[in-house]
Amino acid sequence: MAAEAFTRADGPGHYVVNRISRGPWDPNSLHARVLAGLFGHEVEIGYGGDDFHVARLTIDLYRLPTLAPCEIASRYVREGNRIRVVEVEYLSQGVSYARGTAVLLKRAENPTGTVWAPPDWTAPKPGELPEQRMGAGIASVNWEPMWETRAVTSRDPQNVVQGAAWLRETRQLVEGVDLTPFVRAASAADWTNPAANWGSNGLEFINADITLYLHRYPRGEWVGFHVASHHSADGIAVGECTMYDEEGGIGSSTVCAIAQRRKA
Repeated sequence: MAAEAFTRADGPGHYVVNRISRGPWDPNSLHARVLAGLFGHEVEIGYGGDDFHVARLTIDLYRLPTLAPCEIASRYVREGNRIRVVEVEYLSQGVSYARGTAVLLKRAENPTGTVWAPPDWTAPKPGELPEQRMGAGIASVNWEPMWETRAVTSRDPQNVVQGAAWLRETRQLVEGVDLTPFVRAASAADWTNPAANWGSNGLEFINADITLYLHRYPRGEWVGFHVASHHSADGIAVGECTMYDEEGGIGSSTVCAIAQRRKA
């Protein structure tokens, strides 16, 4: 990846945020996908290994971070033989902006019994779809591509349908550090908000959390999203996407969101 990375490390757990990381809601705000990726990165490098798999990452987004340098603090809540629970926090200039919890499970032999599962996703593969590059969210404030998308369904405001798309990262999360499968999924999980909460007026909800579930990590560069649910009332929405790679389902991502307008 030759493009500028979203961040660069400035010591263990400390990061300098590059301007490409700007989000769609405020020109001086950090995109949630970068925050989610950093949480995933810190959990994986600090607490993964020993055949432990990050099965869930939940992030509470209670303040909109700026682009100031940040620290990702982390600690064990529980270090067991089969289950590990880790708490992470996003700190910048002495202020807490987000917290998260990760559940890591020890891999084991899968049971032999038959369990119902939904049918395979029948969406076209990314290579069968036209290229499309997107900047920071739906209405970019910087117009530089943050990732690449291949739309499976149309976003015609006159004909709102159940959304589906493939995403591929186009730059490193941390300068000089190759993306891992888990960090790809963690960064991409924020797409659930614009995917599930998109409507005839565009995106009118900002998510207050992200919960990512993975029964396996994605193989390859592409992560697919198929909207599974959206409901809203009184300015509050809940949306969910099923997630895929080119071989099949990998998990799901859910967000709760609140009505929001963008700052110019």
